[in-house]
Amino acid sequence: MPQELSTIEPNSQEPNILLILVDDLGYGDLSSYGAKDMETPHLDNLMASGMQFENFYANCPVCSPTRASIMTGRYPDMVGVPGVIRTHPRSNFGYLASHAVMLPEVLRRAGYHTAIIGKWHLGLESPNLPNERCFDHFHGFLGDMMDDYYSHRRHDINYMRLNDEEIDPTGHATDLFTNWSIEYIKDRAKFKQPFFLYLSYNAPHTPIQPPEEWLERVKQREPDMDEKRARLVALIEHLDDGIGKVLNALQEAGLEENTLVIFTSDNGGQLNIGASNGVLHGGKGQMYEGGIKEPMCAVWPRRMRQGSRSSHVALTMDLFPTICQAAGADFSQEIDGRSILSHMLEAPATDEEERFLFWVRREGGLSYAGQAFYAVRYGHWKLFQNTPFEPLKLYNLQDDPQEEHPLDESHKQYRVLLNALQNHIIKTGAVPWQRYPVEL
Repeated sequence: MPQELSTIEPNSQEPNILLILVDDLGYGDLSSYGAKDMETPHLDNLMASGMQFENFYANCPVCSPTRASIMTGRYPDMVGVPGVIRTHPRSNFGYLASHAVMLPEVLRRAGYHTAIIGKWHLGLESPNLPNERCFDHFHGFLGDMMDDYYSHRRHDINYMRLNDEEIDPTGHATDLFTNWSIEYIKDRAKFKQPFFLYLSYNAPHTPIQPPEEWLERVKQREPDMDEKRARLVALIEHLDDGIGKVLNALQEAGLEENTLVIFTSDNGGQLNIGASNGVLHGGKGQMYEGGIKEPMCAVWPRRMRQGSRSSHVALTMDLFPTICQAAGADFSQEIDGRSILSHMLEAPATDEEERFLFWVRREGGLSYAGQAFYAVRYGHWKLFQNTPFEPLKLYNLQDDPQEEHPLDESHKQYRVLLNALQNHIIKTGAVPWQRYPVEL
């Protein structure tokens, strides 16, 4: 029987925590989420080893804001990251607030060694570098995306770092992040101190660049698959293999049973490169379900029942308090997320008040002009737009899960959600998202 949260020994050893975040993985792009044309045995096994979530959401349909919410437990526009942090000021729409209390800071105070391996994407320079935001160890990539998985550059700039040292490693980025994580796990196994490892892959983000042997494997198995889809499938299967190696390293180090593993993606799959979000409408960059609903699972041996599923609605900002509660790490600052640990442990349900949920994305270009657009949800009611220039539309997700039939704006729920969204915008308006002064 699974242990209830209240029955966990207060003096039991704190768990290691492995948070695996992948980049642009579609809701329908794992075998365990319905994909028929790919093989993801390691992630499928992970899903079956604990609790698989059916209604888990990213805090944004693009990268940086979701990552800010994971690291702070707040809505991204409450910590200065309503859009993507980029190299050039004219296309940059976020700056991580100095007042934001970061997850590694809270865990460090609770006695954890903290590490990020892979993609950071919350700051390209001081004071918003990983080690300055309380990670003890950083081995990875500062930027948004790599222009090439092998040369690891963005705009011809090398953003690869080992802590504060610029490095220039060779190899496919997925393999590098996998190998560095294995090295870290082996090293930390020598110590009694628990660790928090944030493993942040940049796959399967563009460019869709799988190793050739993985692409050939897919083509031999699925000879009728078009080239675009085959390349993405190969990149995801290669990613799955890397995650399997990391999980195997935990087992070989004797750390598996006392490690909480959480897996999810930062936003939905990008449709024009062959991604699948299953039956969901839309994809990356959009407020439709396909842009924000994500695969997610949590595994904690001897604490969580294998093969369990949850329909509980949760967001990536909920991971902050969940991880802190599992680690016994206290914090006093205000957050927006709620712990979902009791759901993971299948503890007795508590009366939890329904909450309004908000999503934001600020972006440039002809479609957005530097303005923000939003979604708000309460229960099964959802009001949203996909550009700042289109009207907000109301949907009943219970009756219309594919968001095909907007309701009239005279519907009483339209005003309820609109008022809540307005209050959220007023509250977040006090938080700057630019570093001043900005030189365009």
